[in-house]
Amino acid sequence: MPNVTLTASDGHELGAYRADPEGNPSGAIVVIQEIFGVNSHIRSICDRLAELGFVAIAPAIFDRTQRNFQSGYSPQEIQKARAFIEAVNWDAFLLDTDAARASVADVGKVGIVGFCLGGSVAFLAATRLEGFSVASGFYGGRIAAFAEEKPQCPTQLHYGSEDQGIPMSNVETVRAKRPDCDIYVYQGADHGFHCDARPSYHEEAAGMAWARMLNIFAKNIG
Repeated sequence: MPNVTLTASDGHELGAYRADPEGNPSGAIVVIQEIFGVNSHIRSICDRLAELGFVAIAPAIFDRTQRNFQSGYSPQEIQKARAFIEAVNWDAFLLDTDAARASVADVGKVGIVGFCLGGSVAFLAATRLEGFSVASGFYGGRIAAFAEEKPQCPTQLHYGSEDQGIPMSNVETVRAKRPDCDIYVYQGADHGFHCDARPSYHEEAAGMAWARMLNIFAKNIG
């Protein structure tokens, strides 16, 4: 899976998947995984962004616990993957996220997108880390717990109306505390609606959210 090695500021080495565009890049995007590691879906996100002209890099933020972990979406695999977030070390995730950002900063402005766990990490990166020009977070369930923190860059957040893990009360908490963020709720969409490898994939919502993400990236990076 990893095709590059990063070194965080505390000396930890981690793997990452990097995809480069043909020709000169428009900028760079850090892609933060779900609980399923830097699996085929996350790598495909990087590849799609590279086709659009961005350098895309997905750090393996679980490498501190288990190197090269990646998972599918069966009930058994989901249960195993959830063990990685029983005691979340947000500071460690941010160190690894920042290492990914630093590794691509030479190509221009850097944005960040994250999914599920990564959606929450992307929000925290926007609030706590320097150097990001824009952030987009997909169904980050822990964002509400950090919603008092103010992003330092334009930030958008995406949620599904039928998400059983993120009730609308959670979303409304974020909306009330973060009027400076663009918050979108997709009717009929469940958790993981953007992942075409999951039963919860919602083609219409995924397409709309992807287009909105690309739009905010184009405005702030391209």
